[in-house]
Amino acid sequence: MTVHFIGAGPGAPDLLTLRGRDLIAVCPVCLYAGSLVPEAVLDHCPPEARKINTAPMDLDAIINEIQRAHAQGHDIARLQSGDLSIWSALGEQIRRLDALGIPYTVTPGVPAFSASAAALGVELTLPGLAQSVVLTRTPGRATSMPQGETLAAFAATKATLAIHLSISNLDQVIADLVPAYGMECPAAVVFRASWPDERVIRATLGSLKTAVPSDITRTALILVGPTLAGAGFGESRLYAADYDRRYRPQTAESPWADWQHGDD
Repeated sequence: MTVHFIGAGPGAPDLLTLRGRDLIAVCPVCLYAGSLVPEAVLDHCPPEARKINTAPMDLDAIINEIQRAHAQGHDIARLQSGDLSIWSALGEQIRRLDALGIPYTVTPGVPAFSASAAALGVELTLPGLAQSVVLTRTPGRATSMPQGETLAAFAATKATLAIHLSISNLDQVIADLVPAYGMECPAAVVFRASWPDERVIRATLGSLKTAVPSDITRTALILVGPTLAGAGFGESRLYAADYDRRYRPQTAESPWADWQHGDD
């Protein structure tokens, strides 16, 4: 048997990869994070599948269910929200599976920051404004932050920041970022990106606190950076008429033509 870890995406059932959908459809056991994975994703399970909501379970209980399925030779679809590469507890689960000799695969999903950028209709990297996106969070009850990984340190780069799991610390987030970005820097909060009850709040860093409704206390992403305004940036060279690239080479008169059309 195999445990298939599947990124179930940010919320919308149709933001699931085809690979993820097809794996769900053939697994007789499905472990899913019920607090964040919508019920509609479970519609892809076989009719007779055993579906287990892991939201109230600890790690030992989850591994016990995996061992039970392993003993029966049943493949498992392990559904978790967003993408498994960040804040998914994937590492601790596969460490247990490695020790038990249980095989697994990992299928990526659409991360929350991508869905939030789509909801805002923005590109997070724009020429002349930012070419980096920092995915980070503030310290919480479940996980502390390593020394050096502070918002102030990341803000010094002037990159676009996607701050997860931190809406309850909004006051401190703003205080840490204003010295580097300024009060007028564009900012946004996206609540439950891609869900039917999605809410998008656009503001400046200085006005963000008053702009966010008091009932938004979780499952919201904070985005900060000049790219959110979608203005004041140059055009990239990628589509410039005079830019040599493999699929759109310059004419033969170009001094680089022979090199461009070489063996590669």
